[in-house]
Amino acid sequence: MARARRRRRKTKRAAGRRRRAVVPPPPRAETLLLTLAKELAGVPLDGALRKLAAAFAPGAELPREVFGAWIKSRSDKTASLALGWAREQLRLSLEETIVHGPRETRRALALGPDTLAWLLLAACEAIAYEPPSAVADRVRAVLELSGHASAGG
Repeated sequence: MARARRRRRKTKRAAGRRRRAVVPPPPRAETLLLTLAKELAGVPLDGALRKLAAAFAPGAELPREVFGAWIKSRSDKTASLALGWAREQLRLSLEETIVHGPRETRRALALGPDTLAWLLLAACEAIAYEPPSAVADRVRAVLELSGHASAGG
């Protein structure tokens, strides 16, 4: 009987020990993308696009962080999925803004809100690669594309 008691004690001790998974903090790029997605919620489309363009302006922190995280995630599938998910949250936030905005602005391009959100996000991301002197022109082009600026200027 003494033996049986010992076994029970060992079993209880083993069950009491639990390994705690250490979850690393999310990369700065993921945090920045998710914060920007929250900031765009409820903002009119022209304001959201200006905010998005400013976040991806040359010299801004976001494009630098996203590029660095993208490079690091090439060998880490989980990191790659997390970064893609954060970017998709930004696109979905922009899509929601488009859906809640006036329909006339979407009719000119005959695009669905999901496609237009993808196109506008890609255009804003591309601003990071433009020379600083061209940014104002690119922002105007994005606003025209969205139907929120006059084509004449």
